[in-house]
Amino acid sequence: MRLLITRPKNAAVAITAALSARGHIPLIAPVMEIKTRDGKPLILEGVQAILATSANGVRALSQRSNNHNLPLYAVGPQTEEAARKSGFHFVHSANGDAEALAEKVISELDPANGAVFHASGAETSGYLGEALRAQNFLVKKEILYDALPVTKLSDAAENALGENILDGVLLFSPRTAKIFSKLILTAFLKEKCARLQAFCISAATADEVISLEFTNVAVASNPDHQGMLALFPKENG
Repeated sequence: MRLLITRPKNAAVAITAALSARGHIPLIAPVMEIKTRDGKPLILEGVQAILATSANGVRALSQRSNNHNLPLYAVGPQTEEAARKSGFHFVHSANGDAEALAEKVISELDPANGAVFHASGAETSGYLGEALRAQNFLVKKEILYDALPVTKLSDAAENALGENILDGVLLFSPRTAKIFSKLILTAFLKEKCARLQAFCISAATADEVISLEFTNVAVASNPDHQGMLALFPKENG
């Protein structure tokens, strides 16, 4: 299958490699650009653990702090990998979404042992902090990066859609899906979606592209990298 990958470039590397290994042909066309925020070095005194809900948060955190000795709780495997590559020594993965991460932190950490620090993006959901504060955790949060929507699809993506050579598109968040939908409508390419499949990381993501009327919408059984990859069988030959 020829597949459009809408993730930012750094985040798209792993899924692109895995799909290629299965015989598919990915085309990376990010609908968001990641911009790290400048700032003073982070003060992590009194923090018992760092929480990361994205690999982008880990990379941005490493630019503002060289403290890699604190335990880092990652939302899933890609964020875990980014943390290890950034030099963190004690990394724990929730292998899921923000809800799974909250459950892991609550089960393994004690609020009495200090605050937790959330390395966040500007558009990150507030669920994690709310869930932890409800269990008496002190949550410190710093917005370290912005995920900015692009103003148009890449020329390569528009051409591939226009020439009907794509079979599907991968969408990894409700916000990504919302931006993608807007870009498609702006480029007058809605009719091209009628022959495509949409592969969505969650039901909430799928809801954002209903108006595009894809021929089929598949939702991952688990909201993570492996859940998305499971939607794609190995191509014959």
